[in-house]
Amino acid sequence: MKQFDVVVLGAGPGGYVAAIKAAQLGKKVGIVEREHLGGVCLNVGCIPSKALLRNAELAHLLRTNAKEFGISFDNLQLDYSAAFKRSRQTSQRLVKGVSFLMKKNNIEVISGEGKLTAPGKLSVSLTAGGEEEVEAKDIILATGAHATVIPGMEPDGEKILDYRNAILLEALPKSAVIIGGGAIGIEFATVWSGYGVEVSVVEMLPHILPNEDEEAAAELAKALNKRGVKVYAGTKVKGVERTETGTRVLIEREKGEESLEAEVTLVAVGFKANSLGIGLEQVGVETDKRGFVMVDERMATNVPGIWAIGDLTGKLLLAHTASTMGIICAENIAGEQPRKLDYRMIPRAVYSTPQVASFGYTEAQAKEAGFAVKVGRFNFQANGKALGLGEYQGWTKIITDEKYGEILGAVIVGPEASELLPELVLAQVNELTVEEVARSVHAHPTLSEVLMEAAEAALGGAIHS
Repeated sequence: MKQFDVVVLGAGPGGYVAAIKAAQLGKKVGIVEREHLGGVCLNVGCIPSKALLRNAELAHLLRTNAKEFGISFDNLQLDYSAAFKRSRQTSQRLVKGVSFLMKKNNIEVISGEGKLTAPGKLSVSLTAGGEEEVEAKDIILATGAHATVIPGMEPDGEKILDYRNAILLEALPKSAVIIGGGAIGIEFATVWSGYGVEVSVVEMLPHILPNEDEEAAAELAKALNKRGVKVYAGTKVKGVERTETGTRVLIEREKGEESLEAEVTLVAVGFKANSLGIGLEQVGVETDKRGFVMVDERMATNVPGIWAIGDLTGKLLLAHTASTMGIICAENIAGEQPRKLDYRMIPRAVYSTPQVASFGYTEAQAKEAGFAVKVGRFNFQANGKALGLGEYQGWTKIITDEKYGEILGAVIVGPEASELLPELVLAQVNELTVEEVARSVHAHPTLSEVLMEAAEAALGGAIHS
C-alpha cells in the first residue's frame, strides 16, 4: 500500500494546484488521474477554446472588415484544420508544463480511476492494469463535473454534440444549432460564426447568459445578431431529431412551434458532478440533491480527513474557482490560516466578441439585496484606444453603494473585458472605493481608461461623456 500525507483524486485545475500547494507546504503528495493531467480545462475546455477563438477573431476580421484596415485580397482561404491543430498544440504544451510541475514538486502521479474505500484509503484501478491501494491522512476530492445529458438529446459525436465533441471537431459544420446560451454555447457560436457557419442559439430563459446582467446580455445578443447568429431567447426545446442531412430541433416560442434545421446540434445546458462511482456513499460523504459534494469554508466534507474542491462542490463551476479552492484546502490541511472565499466576488468571463466579464452583484441583485445603488457607466465608443483598435462596441458599468462608494460589482462588455476586470476585483477585495479607482491615474490611450471614467461617472460625471 502506497502511503502519502495527502492524496488528490483528480488532476484538473483544482486538483493539480491543490497538490502543488500541499507539496510546497511540506506534505508528501500523490495525485490520481484517470485521463489527462490538467483535466477538462487544459485538454478540452478553456485553453484550446481560447486558441480557436483567436483564430476565429482573425477569420471574422478578414472575412468582414479587412477593407477598413486597408487589406484586400483575392480568394481568401480559411483552413479550420490548422486552427484545430494549433488549439491542440496549445493544450499539449500546457499539459506538459503540468507534468513538469508534478516532477518538480516531487508529486507522484498515479494513472487510474480512484475510489474511496474508507476514510484515508483509496483503491485505484490502474490504467496499465491491476489495482493499487493508496493511503493518506487527508484525501482531496477534485473529480470535477460532466456535461448534462438530456434524454432524447444524447450526444453521438457526429450530429448531436457535447462540448468535448465540438472542441475536437477537425472540420467546420456548415450550420449549427446550439442549445444553451451560457458561456460554452456563446463561445462556440463566436468561433463557428467567425468562419461563416450559420449558427442559431436557443436559450430557455429570458436572455442569453442568464446568470449575467440583463443589459450586458442584450448588448451581446445585438453583437451576435450583427455577425449573423440567430438568438432565440425565452424559447423551449421540445426535441431533437436526427435527419439524413443532420438534425432538426423542435422549438416552442410565444407564437407557436417551429423547427430549426442544421448539420449539427450542440447541447450545452449545464453540468453535473462527477460524484458517482468514487465511493462517497461507502464512507458517508454528504452530497446535496443534485449530487454535488457539500463542504464548509475550509473545503472540508462532513467526514474528517476528506476534502472536496472545484466543480465537484457545485459552488461556481470555473477553473480559477477550483484552483483557489485547492490552495485554500491545502493551506487548511497544513494548519495555515487561509482566506475565506467569497464566491459572489469571483470574476466571471465569456470570451465572445465582444467579451463579457463581471463579478459581484448585478445592478438588479444589488437593489434586491437592499443597497442604495449608484451606477457609473462609460461607453467604449468614447475611448481612444478602442476606436484605434476598431473594437468599440460595449461599455463598462460599476455598481456601487451610494452612501460609501463601496464597489458592489461590475460588468464590462467590450474588447479585452476579461483583462480589464481584475483592477476592479482588486479594488473591491482591498475595500477601495469607487473614488479611489477614479483618482488612480490611467495611461492614455488605454482601454483601462473606461474603468476610471466609469468610476468618475459613479461620482457624478465622467470627463468624456
